Amino acid sequence: MMDSPDYWRFVAALVFVLGLILAVAWVVRRAGLAGARRPTAGGRGRRLAIVDTQVLDARRRLVLVRRDGVEHLLLLGVQGETVVESPIAPSDRTASFKARLVEAAGGEEAS
Repeated sequence: MMDSPDYWRFVAALVFVLGLILAVAWVVRRAGLAGARRPTAGGRGRRLAIVDTQVLDARRRLVLVRRDGVEHLLLLGVQGETVVESPIAPSDRTASFKARLVEAAGGEEAS
């Protein structure tokens, strides 16, 4: 049978492990390693939507945003936001996004 010090040791170990899990989750979220969130299907009929995102590095991200049927490519970073291309016709969206991705990555082919 466990006595009182064993219970306190168990509770302390449990609190320690939960604290480690929370610390790792905070670091992953802060470093941007959690990945991009994808828009849900419940956003139909809305005027504003995130069409696609691409993480360039730990501090920069390209975001393709649609507003009232017009798409805009934004570069989001620590220093602020930059409009890379606007407006984008929906028919050439994929080619334009890939071209701007290569351009923003410094001219190297993106994988």
